[in-house]
Amino acid sequence: MSEAINSSAGTNPNTTGDACSKYLVSVKVPIIFMTIGIVSNTIAFVILVKAYKRFRQKWRASFLLFASSLVFTDCLGHVITGAITVSIYAQGKDWEELDPYGYLCSILGTCMVFFGLVALFLGSVMAIERCLGITQPFFHSVNMRARCAKIILGSIWTFALCVALLPNLHVGEYTVQCTQTWCFIKTQNVTLAKERAILLLFSFLGLGALGISLICNVISGVTLLRTRLKNKPHRRGKSQHVEMLVQLVTIMSVSCICWGPFLVTTAMIGSSYEGPRTTSSLLLGVRMAAWNQILDPWVYILLRKSMLRRGYNVVQMCRGKQAVGHSGWDCSSLERSIKSAAMERTLASMRRQSQKT
Repeated sequence: MSEAINSSAGTNPNTTGDACSKYLVSVKVPIIFMTIGIVSNTIAFVILVKAYKRFRQKWRASFLLFASSLVFTDCLGHVITGAITVSIYAQGKDWEELDPYGYLCSILGTCMVFFGLVALFLGSVMAIERCLGITQPFFHSVNMRARCAKIILGSIWTFALCVALLPNLHVGEYTVQCTQTWCFIKTQNVTLAKERAILLLFSFLGLGALGISLICNVISGVTLLRTRLKNKPHRRGKSQHVEMLVQLVTIMSVSCICWGPFLVTTAMIGSSYEGPRTTSSLLLGVRMAAWNQILDPWVYILLRKSMLRRGYNVVQMCRGKQAVGHSGWDCSSLERSIKSAAMERTLASMRRQSQKT
């Protein structure tokens, strides 16, 4: 592994040096990224854990468990990869001194593949879970228990870890990339079949997860739309279905935008198609993918039912219409109840006085 690191560090500057020099940044950037990611995911995790405790015995619990696992995984990824990246910057990107045997590069590459795949897999599993909850509510209520959700989570983490460990088992390899700030599956001078295979496996798994999310969310959205158009009676928890579907569609959109370029570029490299801008595309793609772990938690922070209702009320007020919320309805009902009670007391006292006279 140390030889792979040295060969990567000594890549021909005429081919990659110019592309890499455009992306040189200060150590403040990874520190800011790591801090924002940890804080955002922690806030979202607290919100989801409170919601999970509230709905623990209901149909919504499995979705909240998957969502909590997603933000927890993202937060853990920020802590581990961020700490390694900051130490690399602090060492002046001198991999020969910091990691002479290549162990740190293997750890960083394994973490990047593992946390990336887990985030994509969890997004697709959440889409499948909601699709079953909307289209097959009876099957979902019977089979999707907390125990089943935990088994699925364990399977996802185990499978992603197995894929991430393959380069450490000589199925491909992890190498330092041209900016000397991160490690990933070998993407330069890829000649062996197993090196191409691991790149294609990673990219196809990621693209497959995005495709499954897209299909399931489309089915869920069409089902809810048909229910509304046919004027069927409101199902229990329909508003929660809509809330979770909005969150899922947003997560899927963010994942496609952030992960799509990187996954497509790695697939092109694995397919022996390397254009003149492949290196710059790869660097841009990995930086976009890093934003996914920062944006995911804000989906749960901002796209909650209470926040959506407040946003709707603000839009209505901007349009000159008075927003009527549940609180307003409750207050008017209370006022009517008080007035009715007062009138009844007045009538009763008048009757008593007439009886006395």
